[in-house]
Amino acid sequence: MSTNKKPVTKMPIVSPDEDVTTVGSVFDAPLVVKGNTWLPLVQIVLWGIMSYLAGKGKPTRSWDERIGVGALTTTVILGSEWCHNLAHAAAAKLVGRPVDSIRITWGMPLLVYFDINDPTVTPRQHIVRSLGGPLFNLAVLPLALLAKSLTRPNSPARDVAQAGVNMNTFLVTVSLLAIAGIDGGPILKWSLVDRGHSQEEADEIVKKVNLATGVGLGAVSAISLKKKKTFIGVVSGLLSLVAFAVGTGIFKEQ
Repeated sequence: MSTNKKPVTKMPIVSPDEDVTTVGSVFDAPLVVKGNTWLPLVQIVLWGIMSYLAGKGKPTRSWDERIGVGALTTTVILGSEWCHNLAHAAAAKLVGRPVDSIRITWGMPLLVYFDINDPTVTPRQHIVRSLGGPLFNLAVLPLALLAKSLTRPNSPARDVAQAGVNMNTFLVTVSLLAIAGIDGGPILKWSLVDRGHSQEEADEIVKKVNLATGVGLGAVSAISLKKKKTFIGVVSGLLSLVAFAVGTGIFKEQ
């Protein structure tokens, strides 16, 4: 029985001139590192921050307890991010178009697609690959909320559960913004292509949506900073700048 399907030829891992080491394979995607950039710098820095926050407002906690709670909250926060990316890789394998490589950079995963407009990937396959991460976090969020409801206020267990709630809420919310380089951008673009728009038309619509998104995020940032909600204000402000950069064509996803 004959078939018209052509074998998918993968490009060299990361780029032809980079010296990387393959340490394994996850969902048919090579897991690679380059030099010492695999060192878990992000984990170390966040552990210090979370250990500090574990004692903020809780003077009775010893440093041993703060470091322990910091280690657990760091694991939950970065574990959620790792699983978010692995869920993308799982979705990519599910549709038969695996991620080209997963590169570990300072302890965190970076999904590499050699061609974001790969003609061998259908619009719906693009959408499914982009939805993998947000759907994982959306599924985990109720479990984190349940865990929080079963813990006592100001207890170490409450801190860990709250970290899970916060991080998965953050990932679901931010990842679905229609910004290039974030899951929502490709989802919007390929949904438009699936409905009959050309890629060029879809890109122009995404740029217009990003201008509106930039205005909205800018307003959220201003209101949050005024109410002294610094984290939300700063993150919203940065995302607003990225959205404006996409909307004006300064930033283009490659």
